[in-house]
Amino acid sequence: RFLIKGGLAGAAVYVAYDQGLLGSGTEGAEALRKARETLPPAIQEWTNYLGWEVRAAQLPSTPKFDFSLSNSWNKGVHRVMSALSVAPTRACEYTVEGWKYVKDLVK
Repeated sequence: RFLIKGGLAGAAVYVAYDQGLLGSGTEGAEALRKARETLPPAIQEWTNYLGWEVRAAQLPSTPKFDFSLSNSWNKGVHRVMSALSVAPTRACEYTVEGWKYVKDLVK
């Protein structure tokens, strides 16, 4: 069972590497373009083979999204660094508040 799962995972990584999905952004964009060109005819062929009647108008269009991995990564790095730079000040504030709370409980 473990060998089968490992083999499937290895095959998936190999196919992704072979298609250029693990390369640069331009290689990934080229692979996406190829998939957009190839999938609708392949789906139509399978539906014809299976005897399903699917018109081109019934097939949903490929989703359009504008997502930049580098911008998301940079935004995340900025947020983490901002949180780390404020952390000592916030820790002091929370410590002072905690001591006040404990002193009020003791009174």
